[in-house]
Amino acid sequence: MSEAGYEVKIRIDPIIPGYLSHYRDLVEWVFDAFTPERITLGSLRGLQSTINAAKDKSWVRYLTEPSGWGRRVDFQTRLQMYQGIIEHLESSYGFHRIALCKELVAMWNELGLDYRNCKCNCV
Repeated sequence: MSEAGYEVKIRIDPIIPGYLSHYRDLVEWVFDAFTPERITLGSLRGLQSTINAAKDKSWVRYLTEPSGWGRRVDFQTRLQMYQGIIEHLESSYGFHRIALCKELVAMWNELGLDYRNCKCNCV
C-alpha cells in the first residue's frame, strides 16, 4: 500500500505488560518494510461486558485501574510501556509521529506529546 502511494498508519494495540521486546521486534519489522505516516499506541483495556464474556480471563490480572473505557493497566506501567516503544521509535528511526489511543491528557503530557496536534488513526 505504501509503495502504491497510500498513506499507511500503524496501530499497536493492545500493548500488554512484560512484552516490550516483542513490540520492539514488531517496530523493526514494520520499518524494514516501510515508514508509516503515524503510529498510534494503546494499552490493554477491557470493558466489563468483554471481561464477563471472555472464556480466558488470564489477561484481566493486568487491568487494575478503572477508566471511562472499562478497566486498564495502571498509569505507571502504561507510561513505562509507551516510553519503551517511543524511545525505540525515536532513537532507532527518528520517528516522532506518534499518537495514543484512549489515553488521559496526563499521559500525553507525561510523554511530552501534544494531543491537540495528533490525530488518532480512527480519524
